[in-house]
Amino acid sequence: MNDEKRDAKLKSALESERAELIIEIEEYEREGQESLSDVSGENNYRDHMADQGSATFARELDMSLEDIARENVVRIDAALGRMASGEYGVCTRCGAPIPAERLEAMPDAELCIECKEWEETR
Repeated sequence: MNDEKRDAKLKSALESERAELIIEIEEYEREGQESLSDVSGENNYRDHMADQGSATFARELDMSLEDIARENVVRIDAALGRMASGEYGVCTRCGAPIPAERLEAMPDAELCIECKEWEETR
């Protein structure tokens, strides 16, 4: 597969993943709004303390998952920006080409394998 076809396929995959993440974020936001009455303490005397703890844990988990989804959108937007500027597939640290296999496995990769390994061992 030539680079243009590969990049078009990867761009489509990134755009699709981005759309799914946006829907996921909107769901987290909607669920967060629905649980505002729980946070405000309106149910303090009706719920058992263990139920309140479970609800708090679930809210915090949802907030963490929403943050991760938002971070993924930022990474995808950066990859799409590199595609638009012609810098896609080039390591942002050392300038070396990122192997096609790495891009196919991680379309939002901005570092070559060597630079990513270096970053993780720092």
